[in-house]
Amino acid sequence: MTSQVPCYTIINSPDLEVTNEMQLKRDLEKGDTNVKIETLKRVIKLLLNGERYPGLIMTIIRFVLPVQNHTIKKLLLIFWEIVPKTSADGKLLQEMILVCDAYRKDLQHPNEFLRGSTLRFLCKLKEPELLEPLMPAIRACLDHRHSYVRRNAVLAIFTIYKNFDWLVPDGPELIASFLDTQQDMSCKRNAFLMLLHADQERALNYLASCIDQVHTFGDILQLVIVELIYKVCHANPAERSRFIRCIYNLLNSSSNAVRYESAGTLITLSLAPTAIKAAASCYIELVVKESDNNVKLIVLDRLVAMKEHEGMEKVMQDLVMDVLRVLAAPDIEVRRKTLALALDLVYSRNIGEMVLVLKKEVSKTHNVEHEDTGKYRQLLVRTLHTCSIKFPDVAANVIPVLVEFLSDTNELAAADVLIFIREAIQKFPALRALIIEHLIEAFPQIKSSKIHRAAVWILGEYVEGSQILEVIAVIQQTLGEVPMVEAEQRRLAGDQTEEQKQQQGSAGGNAAGSAAEGSGSGNASNKVTSDGTYATQSAYSLAPVAKAEKRPPLRQYLMDGDFFIGGALSATLTKLALRYAELETEARAQNRLTTQVMLIMSSILHLGKSGFPSKPITNDDTDRIFVCLRTLSERTPEAISVFTLYCREALGKMLDAQHDEDQRMLKEKQKATAKVQPDDPVLFAQLSNGRDNQLGENVFESSLNQALAGSKNAQLSDVASPNSKLNKVTQLTGFSDPVYAEAYVNVNQYDIVLDVLIVNQTNDTLQNCTLELATLGDLKLVERPHPVVLAPHDFCNIKANVKVSSTENGIIFGNIVYETALNTNVVVLNTIHIDIMDYIIPASCTDTEFRQMWQDFEWENKVTVNTSFTDLHEYLKHLLKSTNMKCLTPEKALSGQCGFMAANMYAKSIFGENALANLSIEKPVDDPDSKVTGHIRIRAKSQGMALSLGDKISSSQKQSVQAA
Repeated sequence: MTSQVPCYTIINSPDLEVTNEMQLKRDLEKGDTNVKIETLKRVIKLLLNGERYPGLIMTIIRFVLPVQNHTIKKLLLIFWEIVPKTSADGKLLQEMILVCDAYRKDLQHPNEFLRGSTLRFLCKLKEPELLEPLMPAIRACLDHRHSYVRRNAVLAIFTIYKNFDWLVPDGPELIASFLDTQQDMSCKRNAFLMLLHADQERALNYLASCIDQVHTFGDILQLVIVELIYKVCHANPAERSRFIRCIYNLLNSSSNAVRYESAGTLITLSLAPTAIKAAASCYIELVVKESDNNVKLIVLDRLVAMKEHEGMEKVMQDLVMDVLRVLAAPDIEVRRKTLALALDLVYSRNIGEMVLVLKKEVSKTHNVEHEDTGKYRQLLVRTLHTCSIKFPDVAANVIPVLVEFLSDTNELAAADVLIFIREAIQKFPALRALIIEHLIEAFPQIKSSKIHRAAVWILGEYVEGSQILEVIAVIQQTLGEVPMVEAEQRRLAGDQTEEQKQQQGSAGGNAAGSAAEGSGSGNASNKVTSDGTYATQSAYSLAPVAKAEKRPPLRQYLMDGDFFIGGALSATLTKLALRYAELETEARAQNRLTTQVMLIMSSILHLGKSGFPSKPITNDDTDRIFVCLRTLSERTPEAISVFTLYCREALGKMLDAQHDEDQRMLKEKQKATAKVQPDDPVLFAQLSNGRDNQLGENVFESSLNQALAGSKNAQLSDVASPNSKLNKVTQLTGFSDPVYAEAYVNVNQYDIVLDVLIVNQTNDTLQNCTLELATLGDLKLVERPHPVVLAPHDFCNIKANVKVSSTENGIIFGNIVYETALNTNVVVLNTIHIDIMDYIIPASCTDTEFRQMWQDFEWENKVTVNTSFTDLHEYLKHLLKSTNMKCLTPEKALSGQCGFMAANMYAKSIFGENALANLSIEKPVDDPDSKVTGHIRIRAKSQGMALSLGDKISSSQKQSVQAA
């Protein structure tokens, strides 16, 4: 295998035109300074693209190296870094001795920038033969007057000691004595960093000598001190008591980065309640004071991770009020995480205080118009809802606040309030009278048909006793004059309706004042112009303006063609009439109320057929109202039991099913948090699979594991296992091709690394063997792979990086071009299909959110089910596994065998894209061997997501059919 040349510089350059070497030499020899700079830049780009110009080295040494221009000096540092410094047999080129001499002079140059940048360049050299003559000059730079030179000299000695310790055997002693005399923080930081890695004992001795002054150090040095304490205490727990006070002091550092690292280190070193409280308080302060939303989210994630630890959760419960201070942040994601965290931490002692804070937040949102205000109100409603169900004692305080939301223009918040009221009224019978009272008060102010419909249902289901007549009166008030058709005809004819008379009566007091003002001419009125003079305006010059008819809310819905609320209203009025009949013994009072209710229903039917509304009444709504009328006229026991008993029972069962589902999810979460048992095996870091809790373990190891795994859901064991690697190997050429190639596709979040193995199967040497790749879809090749030379039957690995920008099926294709002694040949490669499943993760949302997204998303892909599965549940499991989606339909709704299944599924991509799917499948119940049929509808915001997911489902179906 060919060894890769170490290189630290990547310069992205488009496809360059390969320039003649003679032309480059001429420009470098005879050109002026600007020409030399441009030529040198072109040479660097060509070298990075794989071209070789061995003849240019001497030209550059003779004509470019002596130039004192700073830009040329900087470019030469990059050139000497990337240029091959050894001959074919691995020996150092003779010309490099001249280069070495030039850099020795630069290390003694009076300009501190040149010295410092040269020292930085020496950190990247991997040839000890070049470094050895320069060691005295590097050591001398430690005593330079300028800190830029001194700190880079320390870094140079550090890297040289790390790679070739025999070049500087007294490195730690040299740097330790340097550290004692230094005042500059950047120099101290670099020196301390070297001691941390090279001689930990000396670093500890230095820290012990100045431990009381640590809080006065600069933040860059404090960060290295935190790292040292962390490593020492993990390696030797007995040292914790010696350094933990230092970490406590650093929690009050002026640097946010130091405070964040110190808090993270503190909770890994100690689980004492004082340590947990100090770390959590530090995190909360960071979230409150930091302006960057990304930082806020990262620190909130750390607080959530702390909460998952049982011992820490109890301590953090007292900090709920501090956590709620974060709600001052304007970002909706930060607020969402904060409310979720506070909800998990709150307990009976501080629930009252939390509800007061949330009430204040609710009142703040009333007069604020912002794009996220509606979503924030919805979040507050849901949080108060959960608080009330979790702690029933506060429900009585919460209900009056939430009922105010019913008149809100934001339908989402109002709908959530009604969901809460529905659950509270079912679960807390003692609060029913209070809820009904507030609901009746808010009923006329409701602005949405959907909210009115749900409120009508709740009133009809739970109103009892004297409140029945009150509810019917409120409904009549919001419905307007009955019969409605006659009222609309009078309105059309210009006669006054009862509502208009009432409005005029209520405004009678104001009319007297306005009459005095308008007592002038009927046809003309005096107006005052901007300059103070009078102008006469004639009535004939005004265009007649049609006055918008203002109707009561329920009547307006019916006039707009929404007769679904008419059906709901009829069912409610029927329930109220039947319940009143049970309470009232006098037949006349019963009949009076029943006829009043039947008149309203028949009036709605008449209005629906009259042609006044914008849309006529539908057959479904007509049938529903007729059923209500028939129930009231015939009063059969079966129909009465449906209206008075079964509706409430159905709600109870639905709420119980939701509660069971929540409990099941909670148990699954608790199962995931592993507890250590006395007989558990001892964990070794080398054998660990990376699934341990991120707190209490070595966070450097866990972050490395996560980087390897590519995402939080992936595990190190999955990454390291040979099987997973073999599954991702794609064969690119045939076994009989002169060049065999196969690629290991490693997907790491937004990057794809192709590790291509190329084998020369011929007896010839292949010159300039180049892997040429191109992409289709939202993929972008980062850099072009370098050409290689392959000896007979030799092989090598070439890596190529591809950037991903969205969740679409991407294709990588290309060929291998190589030269033999006779001609140039091309081997076309098999295409590599990038699996979108690497970017899709299961997610959950509420039914309302699902329906809203389903309505908003415009791209739909319908996939017909073609499978060998004979069981509906087995097919659903196969589909969820192959698409990484989560089934939103509860388990109870899917249980049993009826020959038909409908389920909703949801997933998100790591790019934030949503994917929805609806499964509708069936099979004959009497034929157990028949195959599942039906279709899957996929909806997404982008076309690529919908098509890619459809392709994935189709390919998984083909595989299952072929396997069968």
